[in-house]
Amino acid sequence: MSFPERPAPPQRAETREIVELRRLKEEQPDLGSAVDLQIELLQLQRRVQSRVPLPSIKLETAYLNSRLADGPILQFDHLPVEWSDVRFLLRATAEAMRKHDALEDGVMRRIDALCRDASKLPVVIRSWYEATRPGAAVIDEDGAGLEAVLQQAMRPVLIRCADAVMARTDLAAWHGHICPLCGGEPDLAVITPSAERWLICGRCAARWRFHQISCPFCLNDDRTQITSLASRDGTYRINACDVCQRYIKAYDARRSSRPVLPAVDSIATLPLDAAAIQRGYH
Repeated sequence: MSFPERPAPPQRAETREIVELRRLKEEQPDLGSAVDLQIELLQLQRRVQSRVPLPSIKLETAYLNSRLADGPILQFDHLPVEWSDVRFLLRATAEAMRKHDALEDGVMRRIDALCRDASKLPVVIRSWYEATRPGAAVIDEDGAGLEAVLQQAMRPVLIRCADAVMARTDLAAWHGHICPLCGGEPDLAVITPSAERWLICGRCAARWRFHQISCPFCLNDDRTQITSLASRDGTYRINACDVCQRYIKAYDARRSSRPVLPAVDSIATLPLDAAAIQRGYH
């Protein structure tokens, strides 16, 4: 007696970011390897993010606003870290980066050793998270040089926490140059249709309004010491500071039909990264 074949489980629809990344690869084949790596990282993070619980902080607007007055809201102890997920993402992220020639074998070995050390891993992750906060110590020596991998592995937790807190917090009064939620540095900016500049955290993807010209790293606001570069179509631009020699990339939403997508726009702007680095910025 024969039985009908069981239908295959439905595939999850691709996210907007992945769709746009595939389009970017078609339009700019030279970015193909970077696009493939970004898609792989997004897919890994998506496997974990759906089961990340809410942060262990009181999600009440008045309380969150009061915490904001004292600096970034989310402390490390608020993060719902599941260490088995972190170890999985650390290893998988490092392996993906190595496969795409974005990670050296020595770093891969360090990640593997860190994942096997149950007592050291929480210490390193905490020190990485807290190192960017005002007055914090530097990252633990066992985590130094691993920041890119640590950031990718912790992204699902941080984005989940940021989404929950941002939905209940008024960030209008925050004018700091670091993230009001996790204390991370901005990785990208967006110029809104109303010509405001918003910074986007490189760790948790939180967004906050910031001065149009000021350098988000050293706060230099002298226009004569800010160098601007732009893509040919004007969609992307760079503001580079001649004081601290750092730069930030920006997506100009006034020139595009879609909203900013950091996972996409950070890859689309790699040619601008190269141009800025050639001029001595970092």
